[in-house]
Amino acid sequence: MTVLIRLGLGLGLGFVVLAPIVVGFVYEKSFDLNTLLNVFVLSMIWMGFCGVFSSLLNYMLPRKRAVAGEVVDDDSDNTGTSSIKKHRISTSGAGTETTVNNNNSDISLGNISGDDNHSGGGGSEVELQIMALGDGNPPDIDEDLHSRQLAVYGRETMRRLFASNVLVSGLQGLGAEIAKNLILAGVKSVTLHDEGTVELWDMSSNFIFSENDVGKNRALASVQKLQELNNAVVISTLTTKLTTEHLSDFQAVVFTDTSFEKAIEFNDYCHSHQPPIAFIKAEVRGLFGSVFCDFGPEFTVFDVDGEEPHTGIIASVSNDNPALVSCVDDERLEFQDGDLVVFSEVHGMTELNDGKPRKIKNARPYSFTLEEDTTNFGTYEKGGIVTQVKQPKVLNFKPLREALSDPGDFLLSDFSKFDRPPLLHLAFQALDRFISELKRFPVAGSEEDAQKLISICSSINESMGDGKLEDINPKLLRHFAFGARAVLNPMAAMFGGIVGQEVVKACSGKFHPLFQFFYFDSVESLPAEAPDSSDFKPLNSRYDAQISVFGSKLQKKLEDAVVFMVGSGALGCEFLKNVALMGVSCGNQGKLTITDDDVIEKSNLSRQFLFRDWNIGQAKSTVAASAAQTINPRLHVEALQNRVGPETENVFDDAFWENLSVVINALDNVNARLYVDQRCLYFQKPLLESGTLGAKCNTQMVIPHLTENYGASRDPPEKQAPMCTVHSFPHNIDHCLTWARSEFEGLLEKTPAEVNAFLSNPTEYASAMRNAGDAQARDNLERVLECLERERCETFQDCITWARLRFEDYFVNRVKQLIFTFPEDAATSTGAPFWSAPKRFPRPLQFSAADPGHLYFVMAASILRAETFGIPVPDWAKHPKKLVEAVDKVIVPEFQPQTNVKIETDEKATSLSTASIDDAAVINELIAKIEQSQKSLPPGFRMKPIQFEKDDDTNYHMDLIAGLANMRARNYSIPEVDKLKAKFIAGRIIPAIATSTAMATGLVCLELYKVLDGGHKLEDYRNTFANLALPLFSMAEPVPPKVVKHRDMRWTVWDRWIIKDNPTLRELLQWLREKGLNAYSISCGSCLLYNSMFPRHRERMEKKVVDLAQEVAKVELPAYRRHIDVVVACEDDEDNDIDIPQISIYFR
Repeated sequence: MTVLIRLGLGLGLGFVVLAPIVVGFVYEKSFDLNTLLNVFVLSMIWMGFCGVFSSLLNYMLPRKRAVAGEVVDDDSDNTGTSSIKKHRISTSGAGTETTVNNNNSDISLGNISGDDNHSGGGGSEVELQIMALGDGNPPDIDEDLHSRQLAVYGRETMRRLFASNVLVSGLQGLGAEIAKNLILAGVKSVTLHDEGTVELWDMSSNFIFSENDVGKNRALASVQKLQELNNAVVISTLTTKLTTEHLSDFQAVVFTDTSFEKAIEFNDYCHSHQPPIAFIKAEVRGLFGSVFCDFGPEFTVFDVDGEEPHTGIIASVSNDNPALVSCVDDERLEFQDGDLVVFSEVHGMTELNDGKPRKIKNARPYSFTLEEDTTNFGTYEKGGIVTQVKQPKVLNFKPLREALSDPGDFLLSDFSKFDRPPLLHLAFQALDRFISELKRFPVAGSEEDAQKLISICSSINESMGDGKLEDINPKLLRHFAFGARAVLNPMAAMFGGIVGQEVVKACSGKFHPLFQFFYFDSVESLPAEAPDSSDFKPLNSRYDAQISVFGSKLQKKLEDAVVFMVGSGALGCEFLKNVALMGVSCGNQGKLTITDDDVIEKSNLSRQFLFRDWNIGQAKSTVAASAAQTINPRLHVEALQNRVGPETENVFDDAFWENLSVVINALDNVNARLYVDQRCLYFQKPLLESGTLGAKCNTQMVIPHLTENYGASRDPPEKQAPMCTVHSFPHNIDHCLTWARSEFEGLLEKTPAEVNAFLSNPTEYASAMRNAGDAQARDNLERVLECLERERCETFQDCITWARLRFEDYFVNRVKQLIFTFPEDAATSTGAPFWSAPKRFPRPLQFSAADPGHLYFVMAASILRAETFGIPVPDWAKHPKKLVEAVDKVIVPEFQPQTNVKIETDEKATSLSTASIDDAAVINELIAKIEQSQKSLPPGFRMKPIQFEKDDDTNYHMDLIAGLANMRARNYSIPEVDKLKAKFIAGRIIPAIATSTAMATGLVCLELYKVLDGGHKLEDYRNTFANLALPLFSMAEPVPPKVVKHRDMRWTVWDRWIIKDNPTLRELLQWLREKGLNAYSISCGSCLLYNSMFPRHRERMEKKVVDLAQEVAKVELPAYRRHIDVVVACEDDEDNDIDIPQISIYFR
């Protein structure tokens, strides 16, 4: 399209200029040979002008991701063209294809795959497979937008996605969810196929449709909102009957609402196509779902789990057959028997450094055996890295025709239902036959239809011969029949995540595909008390599909629920969409409160799907709540921007918590989760918890009195590298990046902030430093003095000088000092080599302006240094030649290592600063120097501290951090990383993708039915851990809380004892004695109100407990507080300690 626009504008403008002149020549009376020559010359000028102008337009017009092919514009409008804001929609034929192209790119409607080769021909099978994955000319990746997804997939997988064309057939709830996830992932194109029209029934599961869309074609009604998710994806529609000829243009096709007969036809075509087309059939029927995958006769998985290759640092290798390899005990090895590994950097036994993969066995936490004879190899001396080699895996898929009768092993999700998948395999076939015979779905609540489906299932089972099931579970099949027509939103969200991920696998070869059938049910979500058949009747409402499964009574409970949702990021957006479609908090009594103190950033848009690019900078909760009300205008939602914590308990007060039905966490940090968990524990409210990490997700149900709370079990803290390792002895790039981030913050944020603290109030600052009088205060003052005196910058040349000398200090002088203090042959106090694994002996760098890494470090450092001093950055600073000239002016002094320098080697040390007996004197001297240097500063001088911002690629923050880390890596011969990988590590980016988020929220909302219904038992609830990369689904009952028993009483962490009427201390002690408990200590917060060992405490007996809390513990009691909490330590009559619940004393 861009080509045509450029050409049209060039020709048009040329015609406007040339036409009057040509006409003048034509009407000239003396129209001779000279006239013809003049016309010819002008024509040549015209053509040249057109070419130049259209070339200029190449740079003037907006550019987006390139897509191969060429636009075919057809203004015919046989099916009606809707005018949609921001998008151009053209329809051609009798409602056959519609393309939305918001790319200003070249797109082929006839052959949407562009120059991908689908016809087979020459080339090896591997080449064909890669072509099938859509590996064409790699388009640019918008790293700001896709940074979290890149952290999961990597560039190569993203490039393959960007070249992949996908068909999604069936745009009910499941199809919409799959399409959403694929568009967010950034495939090249998605074609939406649906011949049906929008019904009110669809409103229970499809977030795209509004009630105004009823009667419109589903595919056409979906285009606008789906296109808004990602303008770089081409979205087309097919609204007529699908044929096999349509399928050849795609790398993957997904069917969500098709018969087995048609599915077999389409699958046979895809399976035999060259290269094969990935085929997925997925269905959601009420609380039951299924997925079938066929990616062809030979599908290559390039990376089966998506994890980084495991590595180990070698400590020794024996000269044996087989050889024993031992590694340092710095970290446990993650190798498994049969893994292939390669060796590098081995000294002595250099034969291992040949790069040849070697198989290992007898894998242990810190050693393994090598299947190789090393008897005649050189003797191992030192060093060496062993790295896992990830091997491609070839899978042989069976077509659906064969797999139906020979399904192989089913992928299990819940081991308490190990016999369920074979039964559901029959049930879905029976439903297909039911629909084929009666031309409709079973009616919800119809026993006759249920019996008909059971009969068909029994018939199929009888025909299976040796594979016949002993029990077809009529009760389960009855539930299956009742809800067969309904597509429930939580099920669509869950399966939309699973299927979306399978499409990504099919298009990229990244992660292990689902092989080949997966069945799932959540019948436990049904009401604890079975509804009457009349309760399933439709009410002509948007919730009719949901009512057909759960009945109208549960629907009313959903609508009247009072919900608190904490967070409106990726999880929060999905949750809001889900609850809006379910009708939660949409009744007169219902209300949903959502809070998030964050604002929208560009990187959010690839998975937080309620946000658009025009929302960047706006409050997340406000935008998300507004978008959710667009999905369901009946949603009663209040959006707040408060962080949930002790500081906002005046906002989220007792009355707020006591009125809640349920709390849904959509948080991204453990501390906030723990606080909300404690609040839910205190007020005895259900908490639905979930989280994601790349392709992994987990859900945890916290149900009052039934389950343990979130904080009852925690993951161990992440292992932190010792400070001495990070600062002097790094042995991996993570150490280098940790050091680089620390230096960045010290130089550009903390030190300028210290300078400003001094300049704002010199007297107070000096007094604070003198009072501290420690090594930290001394270090702070030394940095302030450096900034204001020795390293103060007044011009940009000063900043370049500072940056160049920093390079010398970091990567030359410090290394020279280190290897002077600890030479290569240095030994420890025990005589062992000092530079033994995991330590790596460093080498100083030699600065060279010809080295791009060196020069770019100086450029980034000088620009940021100038920013802290408020110095304008000249244009030439980013011009390499002129920058080199400026760097060459810097005089670098000679460095001589010192003999009395102490370098920390103790791994337990927590600070590099060492205290000295003369710290106080040094501090006074430094303060005097700083006060003197202040006099030379211009009036009102302040520095500008720079806070690290990882997601702005124009601010040079990551450029400097990557430069610091990579130069340090060169010192220690550690492999360097690019800026993107540096951003992941230094920016502590949590990998995130839309698919795992969608699955997690779908699973949680299946539990939400149970919570709001009430009456469910522990065994009805499910906690889940899933890894879509493997794929792995592990569901289990939650763990019950620990029970404490005393006399005839029982309590758990969920119990809170309440005493009203504002008791005195004596009355509280008596109340406990009546329970057989002798209190010997009562505390409020961190203060002791009573202890039986202290005689003076007996004087407090007649005082109100609340008065003691105010007097002793200095507790403030704002108007919204009605009680205080005390912790009581008790013994029974046998002097055994009894752990009792927290006691709340109400005084109002």
